[in-house]
Amino acid sequence: MPPIFCNGDTGINTAIGCIPVDSPTSFITWFLPNLLTIIGGVGFLMMIYGGFLILTAGSDPQKVKNGQQFFSSSVAGLLFAIFSLFILRLIGIDVLHIPGLQ
Repeated sequence: MPPIFCNGDTGINTAIGCIPVDSPTSFITWFLPNLLTIIGGVGFLMMIYGGFLILTAGSDPQKVKNGQQFFSSSVAGLLFAIFSLFILRLIGIDVLHIPGLQ
């Protein structure tokens, strides 16, 4: 099945909106603002999976520990992504004034 184009032939229509594919610059300017949303969704699903592992562990302490590690790793990864985007905004936009990052 061929992709369904939006905005003429410059973008691909997906569940998260029209993704521009005509040039790398337009894709990056779409991707950076939506990156935190994508990371947040994946992190949330990983936290749910970690909770599921804890709930289904029964009385096995090793399975509970694995679920707790999975959950805490997903929270740490989510915080790492949030702070890295904050630092990118602080350095790239506020200090260096790099065009195209806004």
